[in-house]
Amino acid sequence: MSLEHRTVALVEDDAIMGESLVERLVLEGARVVWMRSVAEAFARLPGCGADVVLCDIRLPDGLGEDVFETVAETGAAPPFLFITAHADIDQAVRLMRRGALDYVTKPFALPDLLARLGQALPPLLEPGEATLGVSPEMRRLETLLRRVAGLPMPALLVGETGVGKEVCARTLHERGRAAKRPFMAVNCAAIPADLMESELFGHEKGAFTGAAARHHGYAERAKDGVLFLDEIGDLDLRLQAKLLRLVEEKTFQRVGGEATLPFAARLVCATNVDLGARVRDGRFREDLYYRINVVTLEIPPLRRRREDVPWLARAFFDRFVADSATHDDARATRLEGLHPLALEALAAHDWPGNVRELRNRVERAVALASGPWITPGDLFPERKWARGETGEALIAPLDIVREDAERRQIIRALEVAGGVGPAASALGISRTTMWEKMRRLQIAAPGAS
Repeated sequence: MSLEHRTVALVEDDAIMGESLVERLVLEGARVVWMRSVAEAFARLPGCGADVVLCDIRLPDGLGEDVFETVAETGAAPPFLFITAHADIDQAVRLMRRGALDYVTKPFALPDLLARLGQALPPLLEPGEATLGVSPEMRRLETLLRRVAGLPMPALLVGETGVGKEVCARTLHERGRAAKRPFMAVNCAAIPADLMESELFGHEKGAFTGAAARHHGYAERAKDGVLFLDEIGDLDLRLQAKLLRLVEEKTFQRVGGEATLPFAARLVCATNVDLGARVRDGRFREDLYYRINVVTLEIPPLRRRREDVPWLARAFFDRFVADSATHDDARATRLEGLHPLALEALAAHDWPGNVRELRNRVERAVALASGPWITPGDLFPERKWARGETGEALIAPLDIVREDAERRQIIRALEVAGGVGPAASALGISRTTMWEKMRRLQIAAPGAS
């Protein structure tokens, strides 16, 4: 199976071997995340989205076995392939009995290693199967979501505001064993701290002024489904202690109540902040942090998966036109689609608000479009556009066209040349200028990260 668009996590301390492996894997089309120690693997492996792990057995601060055991405890470990010396073959065989996929013995032939890595990869979703996006990153994420959907342990979704964390949480729910059970979503940032405990755990009649009747909280109403806590990083420290009990003991009490009630739902949390940094700042409990991120899933921002922009835009367009049809909105149902220049304008935008911004722009355009086609001016009314005879905005400003053309040409040069230096030479610019343009246009360097 091809390594193209796949992420290989390489845990190898030998600089010469590591550089050689990274170079060859990148040539095969893989994205490589290179870690040089057990400690670095513990820190980076859970969130790097690895499709397969290539791991040396002997590392400067421990063993590859330690990495494997820790990741395997999550229940969502990617396939592990170990690099071993002849003296460690017995250990490698033992690891295979415990769930590792395979091992290769030094010195090894690169074609053999590549073949074994290819065999280790789980199949990606085909574009027609995808529900979250068609980019390699989102197909990989959706494959992982489906893999962990049936597991009972907590999951943590991380990503910028608007990337679709709740959509991913609902995917976990719909693909899991509790698909027909309740899905209760709570935005921890939207509920005042003095009301959050009652909303989350419920309260008894008379528990406080205004408590005229018993109230069932989200934890109770979730039953044996999913309790989704969005923006978990904004939860008050006092409530974090109560949530820890919910996770560890699977029980809770209503405010003002004495009865201990069982908690049977799966807990899924989401955040757009660095919880590790909040732990270090004393704003988030370390014990709770380690309990909720048993499985961590990172959702990339829209600017890092531009293949999804037209796909999502068309999906939103179809949805909003269909919604208009149910309300007998004849004007909206006469819309033909997204004008090619509108798609170009979407491709050139940086999407600071991510998928939520895209959704809102398409929804507004469908509601207010003046012609049969959605135009750039319908999507970006705050910009100045040249107008067609009927008033529709059809011509993009030169700065937008120029940036879009530069971005596409740089990405193409990186793909063809295989590196920043060769791509800069092909484009006739210096490496410094190349790096500056990549930074400004938010283009990631190929290969190792």
